[in-house]
Amino acid sequence: MNVTELFASNVFNDEVMKNALPKEVYKSLRRTIDEGQPLDTSIAGAVANAMKDWAVSKGATHYTHWFQPLTNLTAEKHDSFIEPDGDRVIMRLTGKSLIVGEPDASSFPSGGSRATSAARGYTAWDPTSPAFVKEGTLYIPTIFVSYTGETLDKKAPLLKSMTALDLQAKRLLKLFGIEARKVSTTVGPEQEYFLIDEEVYEKRKDLVLTGRTLFGAPSTRGQELEDHYFGTLKSRISDYMRDLDATLWSYGIFAKTKHNEVAPAQHELAPVFTTTNVAVDANQLTMELMKKVARRHGLVCLLHEKPFEGINGSGKHNNWSLSTDSGLNLLDPGENPEENPRFMLILTCVIAAVDKYQGVLRACVASAGNDHRLGADEAPPAIISVYLGDQLGALVDSIVMGRQYVPKKAVPGSIGVPESPIFPIDTTDRNRTSPFAFTGNKFEFRMLGSQASVADPNIVLNTIVAQAFSEAVESLGGAKDFPKACKAYTEKLLKEHYRIIFNYNGYGPDWEPEAERRGLLNNKTTADAVPEFMKRESIELFVRQGVYTEKEVVARANIALENYTKAINIEAKTMAEMVRRDIWPAADKYAAALCSAIAAKRAVSEKIACVSDMVLAEKVSSLNDGLMEATEKLENDLKEMPSGELAASERMAHVIVPDMDAVRAIADELERLVSSAYWPYPTYTELLYSVK
Repeated sequence: MNVTELFASNVFNDEVMKNALPKEVYKSLRRTIDEGQPLDTSIAGAVANAMKDWAVSKGATHYTHWFQPLTNLTAEKHDSFIEPDGDRVIMRLTGKSLIVGEPDASSFPSGGSRATSAARGYTAWDPTSPAFVKEGTLYIPTIFVSYTGETLDKKAPLLKSMTALDLQAKRLLKLFGIEARKVSTTVGPEQEYFLIDEEVYEKRKDLVLTGRTLFGAPSTRGQELEDHYFGTLKSRISDYMRDLDATLWSYGIFAKTKHNEVAPAQHELAPVFTTTNVAVDANQLTMELMKKVARRHGLVCLLHEKPFEGINGSGKHNNWSLSTDSGLNLLDPGENPEENPRFMLILTCVIAAVDKYQGVLRACVASAGNDHRLGADEAPPAIISVYLGDQLGALVDSIVMGRQYVPKKAVPGSIGVPESPIFPIDTTDRNRTSPFAFTGNKFEFRMLGSQASVADPNIVLNTIVAQAFSEAVESLGGAKDFPKACKAYTEKLLKEHYRIIFNYNGYGPDWEPEAERRGLLNNKTTADAVPEFMKRESIELFVRQGVYTEKEVVARANIALENYTKAINIEAKTMAEMVRRDIWPAADKYAAALCSAIAAKRAVSEKIACVSDMVLAEKVSSLNDGLMEATEKLENDLKEMPSGELAASERMAHVIVPDMDAVRAIADELERLVSSAYWPYPTYTELLYSVK
C-alpha cells in the first residue's frame, strides 16, 4: 500500500481542483475557501462540470447533497448524473444543482421551530469542505435550512460561529498591531470505541436496539489488571485497524494514532488536527466508516458512551486551538508567557468565557449516553473547570494573589542509564480528570460523548470565546496606554473568574463540595443541564454573535430534551420486553428444574441432603418475583408521562432511570445464580473476550 498515493484519492481536494479548473475559476474558489469571501456564483457551472468529470472517472453515477440534520447523524438523497439526450443519456451536473438542493425537511427534528406540515427545505453547498466519492456517489458537503430560513442542521451554525470568532479575534489582534487575513479554529477529535464479535452482538437485543447493554453482571475479569491499555493488538483488531486506516486515508482523513484503550475490547483512533469545519465533517464520516469496516471483519463497532457497566465508557476529546492564516498559534505561550501580554489576554478571555457560560458548555455535551460517563471516575466530572498546569497555574496564582512569579523552565530528563536518551520534560503535567485542560498550545475539552457530533461543543466554544474577545475589544479599544490597560484588564478578568481554575484531582471526594462553595454548576443529568440553553443570557449570547436566532436556540434545547426522553423510553421498553419474554421465563424454568431435582432426590431417599438446592431455588424464585414487580413499576411509571419536553425529561431522569436501575440490579443478581444453560443472553465475558 502506497499511503502517499492512497491519501485523499477519493477527495476533490486542492490538487485535483488546481488541475481540473480554469486558473481564474480556481483562484476565485480559493479566495472563498481561504479568505471567507462570498462565492462567485458565475463559476459554479465550471466547478460543477469539473467535479462531475472527476467523480465519473472514480466510478460515480450519482451525486448527493450531504448534510447534518439535528440527529447527530448525516443525511443524503442521491440523484443520478444522467439527463436525457434524445434516445440516449448524458452525464451532467449543473452549477445550480451543485449550489442548491431541495430535500424534504418535514421529517427532520426542528424543535418546534416550524410546523410538521412545512416540508420545503434547502441544502446549500459548503465549498470550504471538500467533496468526495464514496460507493459510487459524489458527496457534496452542504448546509441545511428551512423554507423560512431557520437552520435545521449543525453545519450552518458551526460556520457562523467560526465567522464570529474570526471577526472578533481579528479585532483583538489589531490592538496588538497584528493584521490577520483570517483566524481559524482547529480541532483534532480523539475517538474511543468498542469492538465486539458480530455473532455475539446479534444475540443481545439491548445492544441491537439501544447501543448498550441494559443487563449484564460484571465479568470475573474486567480492567483490574490494567493490561489492556496500550497492549498488543489482537490479530482481528489489527486487521480491522489497518483496513480502517486505509479507508480513512483514501477520504483525506488524517488518521494518526491507534491503540487499545483502558477497558477490554475498547480502542481509540486519534486524527491530526485540521480546520474545525473539515474536522467535524471528517469525524461524522469516520464514525460511519468505523461501523462499516467493522462489519467486513465480522465485528461490530459500538460508539455508545457506556455500552458496558463496570468498565470505562467511551468519550471523544476535543483538542481546540486558534491560529491565523500565517500560522500564528494564538494559544502558544512561548518561552516566557509572563512577558507575552497577547497570549495572557487571549488565555484569560478563554478562561472567562468558560466560567461565564459553564452551563451552556456542559449542556452542549449532554445526552442520555453521556450521563453514564460524566462524574463516574472514568471521565471528567459534570462540573466544568479549567486546568492550566504547573507553569501557567503558578503564573495566574501570582497575578490573582499579588505575589512574585517564579518561572518554571523545561529541563532535560533521563532515567539514569548511560545508554538512554536525554529527553525534555515539559513544564507541566497533564490532568486526565479535568474537563477543560490546557495542554501546551491548545485546550482539550474532554467531556464529549463518543457518539456525539463534535459540531455542538465547537459551536459553543467558538461563540463564547468570540463574545469574550468582543468584550475585551470594547473595553480596551480606546485605551490611551494600551499595555497598561491590557495588563489591568487581564488581571481583572483573572480575579473575577479565578473560581473556574482547578489544577487538582477532579475525582477526589473534596471537589464537589469545593465546587459548590465556589458557586460552580453541577448538572449531572441531561434534564438538569439542557435548560441552561433557555436562559436569557444564553439566548442573547448566540443572537449577539449571529450564530442562532432566539427561536433556533430554544429549538435546539427542545430537541436535546426530546432526544433524551426518546432514548430513555426506548431503553425502558426494551428492558421490560427482555424481562418478560426472556429473563423471567429463564429464571422460572431454572427454579422449576431445581425443584424437580429436589423432588427426584427425595423420591430416591429422603436422607439425601437437598438443602443447598432448596435455598437456591427459593432465592431464584424470590428474586424473579421481585424482578417482575420492579418491571411492572417501570411500565406503570412510563404510562404517566407529563406533557412538555422539560417535564418529560425530568421524569425520565429522576423516576424512570432509577426504576431501570432497580430492574437491572435484580436481573444481574439472577444472572449470577441461574445456570448458563438457561440464561438467554451472552454474558459480559462472551461479549468482551470473544474476539481473538
